[in-house]
Amino acid sequence: MVEEPARDPAAEARHARYGRLPERIRFEDMTEEVEARPRGTATGSDHPARSWTFYSCLILDLGL
Repeated sequence: MVEEPARDPAAEARHARYGRLPERIRFEDMTEEVEARPRGTATGSDHPARSWTFYSCLILDLGL
């Protein structure tokens, strides 16, 4: 005859909540395919005069 060890209510609650692994997520559900825009489009994203605004500079951040 095999007796199960007594569990306290907190252990029972933990086992009910975390007693099994979550459902497996497929790789296809974790990724998203987005078509990339070609460089130099009419959106103005490659404007040389404003290119400095996209980079961080420690000297500028410190105000030196």
